[in-house]
Amino acid sequence: MRLFRRLSSIVPRQRTISSVESNAAEFRRRAIFALCFIFFCFSLLAVRFVWLQVIRHNQYSSQAENNRSVTIPSQPSRGLILDRNGIILARNYWAYSLEITPSKTEEKLSTLIERLSRVIPISATDQKRFKRLLAESKRFDPIPIRLDLTESEMAMFLVNKWQFPGVELASREFRQYPFGSLGAHLLGYMGRISEADEKRIEQDGLEEQYRGAYNIGKVGIERTYENDLRGTVGKSLLEVTAGGRPIRYLASAPSVPGKNLTLSIDVNLQKVAEHAFGGNNGALIAIDPATGEILAFVSKPTYDPNLFLNGIDYETWNSLNTSPRKPLLNRAMRGIYPIGSTYKPFMALAGLESGVITPSTTINDQGVYELGGHKFRDASKVHKGILNLRRSITVSSDVYYYKLAHDLGAEKIHDFMEPWGFGQLTGIDLLGEQKGVLPNAEWKMKQFHKPWLAGDTISLGIGQGYNAFTLLQLSHAVATLANRGVSLQPHLVKAIFDPATQKTQPVTSSYRKVMPASRKNIEFIIDAMTTVTREGTAAGAFRGAPYVAAGKTGTAQVVGIAQGQKYNAAALAKAHRDHGLFISFAPAASPRIAMAVLVENGGWGAGSAAPIARTVLDYWLLGRNSLGLPPPAYLQKPAGPASSSKEAQQ
Repeated sequence: MRLFRRLSSIVPRQRTISSVESNAAEFRRRAIFALCFIFFCFSLLAVRFVWLQVIRHNQYSSQAENNRSVTIPSQPSRGLILDRNGIILARNYWAYSLEITPSKTEEKLSTLIERLSRVIPISATDQKRFKRLLAESKRFDPIPIRLDLTESEMAMFLVNKWQFPGVELASREFRQYPFGSLGAHLLGYMGRISEADEKRIEQDGLEEQYRGAYNIGKVGIERTYENDLRGTVGKSLLEVTAGGRPIRYLASAPSVPGKNLTLSIDVNLQKVAEHAFGGNNGALIAIDPATGEILAFVSKPTYDPNLFLNGIDYETWNSLNTSPRKPLLNRAMRGIYPIGSTYKPFMALAGLESGVITPSTTINDQGVYELGGHKFRDASKVHKGILNLRRSITVSSDVYYYKLAHDLGAEKIHDFMEPWGFGQLTGIDLLGEQKGVLPNAEWKMKQFHKPWLAGDTISLGIGQGYNAFTLLQLSHAVATLANRGVSLQPHLVKAIFDPATQKTQPVTSSYRKVMPASRKNIEFIIDAMTTVTREGTAAGAFRGAPYVAAGKTGTAQVVGIAQGQKYNAAALAKAHRDHGLFISFAPAASPRIAMAVLVENGGWGAGSAAPIARTVLDYWLLGRNSLGLPPPAYLQKPAGPASSSKEAQQ
């Protein structure tokens, strides 16, 4: 019994020990699990800490900084554009405008504008411009409703400002073209940044440079030299409260003004040239053949670029865009035309260089050239008789050049004219230059899927047929001829001044090419062209000129005339009448100026285009003009007017 009791007392004690050990093991498991869970949680926190403080540090640091600071862009002053004598062609001015931010207004915009117009005059044009800009802008962008406020208008608004939440006065820099429509096609204009502009800015990675900007160069010099004219945007870093109220400036970087451009254009020569066209449509480009600098760049009719600066209204835009006279078309480098008989001096040079003709090559011009039963007639309907090469240029014989074209063939004509720039881009420092057409058999097959015919070649000799060139190409070729076969890139910008460095960078032609033509043959052609202005087709326009000018008239057919019919300008609509052309350079021995003139539908070039050229030459070489303008700067040198006049005539 006693043994049994002892055994029975030992068993519960063992059970108790086993239970304690089991509980301890369970505790240990739970403690380990808890520690692992805590370690896991701290690991998550550590990973999150590394993610926030290391990997994404820059992003969240920037966001935190933005919560207490804001960057305000400061747009730079745009560079000036000046003519070769320092006369300002495009400038800036500061003015106050009244602007509405749609996101800050609670009432309808129409109601707000109506109430605002009772305080500040707002015209129908202002409202139309506002609606158009509203459609193009974001809700948070301020949009001008009135521009160029007077002091009294500003004072009136400030007194009543509390009535117009979301309406603010803003001081802005505006572009201005003081000469209005003068030289508009070369200067171009600025306009509101469009979606297409935004895409281009984004592609170029220039978003920061256009923060806070509203306008951008659209065409002409303003567009081509946008990166130079724009300048570098400045920045101001402000500390702000949670409500957005500025407390203090933290840092700032001033804006850098844009570069000033000095053009090769002479503004007074440009005035004389544009005035000489009167009411005619056309174009003129005058070049200094020794440098490639463009002295005058005319496209008529023209337009006022100031209309575009703050958003042109629909009616004005529609009238410009739909006008049959096409004032927005840059005829000087985008219009493509047959160039008529102004092609003949180059054809004559091609004949001499190829050996197909010599200066003594003679034909009997009976007013018609016949090929394969088809008669190609002289436009003048005059039998010019026995002609050598010089005389063919003097009297502008079509028949001589019909035969020359046939003897040369289309391929030789093409290969000779190509280096002279016909049908090629000149590389002028303006965007949008057209290439034109210098035809041959390969071109025709690609264009029309038809073979070249012998009859296609004949009209090429007189600058007609498939020939289609820009006036820029023609003036470039004339300048190359005047420069005795040395071709220089035509350019409009003469120098670039950087206000940041206070240095001026001259701009010269980027290429210099020597034409594959002998000096002897070039001099012969130039001498023959001087007979045009002394005794030939342009003698009337140059009668009494105290200088010797080389020239060539041209008349280009616009619509075809059926065989056997006569051309009758009076019976045709003006848009179907012939174009008048003239090329010239002077003084012939040492040219200071070379040019090409086109008068659309002006008829005979001697009557329409040559007088314009004479007017331009008289001003540039002698200082003569009917506008009361001073003579060109180089004629005002201390050497005196007598010696200068003598120098110009040589």
